[in-house]
Amino acid sequence: MKSVDILNLDLRSLATFIAVLDESSVSKAAVRLGVSQSAVSHTLDRLRLAFGDPLFVKSGRGIVPTEYALRTGPHIRHLLDDLRTLPSGPPFDPATAEFTFTIAANDYQRDLLLPGLVKILREQAPGIHLQVIPSGIPNPDMLRKEACDLVISPHAPEATDIMQRGLMADRIVVFYDPSMREAPVGMDDYMKADHITVLFSTGEKPGLDSTLDTRGVQRRSMVTVSNFSGLPELLRGTTMLASAPERMSSQLMRDFAYVPLPFEYNPFTLLMLWHRRHQTDPAHRWLRNQVNSVAATMNGLND
Repeated sequence: MKSVDILNLDLRSLATFIAVLDESSVSKAAVRLGVSQSAVSHTLDRLRLAFGDPLFVKSGRGIVPTEYALRTGPHIRHLLDDLRTLPSGPPFDPATAEFTFTIAANDYQRDLLLPGLVKILREQAPGIHLQVIPSGIPNPDMLRKEACDLVISPHAPEATDIMQRGLMADRIVVFYDPSMREAPVGMDDYMKADHITVLFSTGEKPGLDSTLDTRGVQRRSMVTVSNFSGLPELLRGTTMLASAPERMSSQLMRDFAYVPLPFEYNPFTLLMLWHRRHQTDPAHRWLRNQVNSVAATMNGLND
């Protein structure tokens, strides 16, 4: 196979290659790039000629990358990410900036951190639109494929291209309605009770259930909800238990009493995660600093 002269490949064509690689679809790549399907197809034809490889071939009703495309993809992605970190344009001014910033978070993380961020944006950066999308247990590909700009999560991916910063610590506790029952005492009382559990809409279990599974025990789940917001009204007026983050006691679960879990379960740290391509971007850095400032205030570290 002939060598490729990278200087003869424009960046837009390389970005098109990455979009098709990520989406496994010409039509979806076109939507992502904001161009026509024919424009994507013509660009792929030029890339096939330049690389001397088909790059993508039909498989059923879709397309799949060739072995060469799979091996080449990480190099092109790394090149584009490096170029995005180059400084350009005037200094960032939040007062005049106008763009959309997308954060992936579940409802607990959203309600905990983002009201403070919205207040800052309204006061200092009214042109920045905040978009919040559900995350469940997020996959690093959400950041790699630019489905969002920032992820709030306790799960740190083992990936060199994903950056992270700790925001605040929390722990899982057991909530109950004190007008209906006493606090659960010990593991036996906890396991005999009926529980409201969370199963994210993406199908993942919270870490607590995975830990219990490894111990060979299961809670008796009477109700399963897809997010934490479903817990309060279903718990109210019942003898059931709900295991959830302690910081929710000042939000959704403020009407309930709670006690520690009756078994060892490590506290966790909420993190914000972002892709390396945004590490030095002044706008992204400013927004990360605001999220960190909100967390610091909640931790009692700001005046």
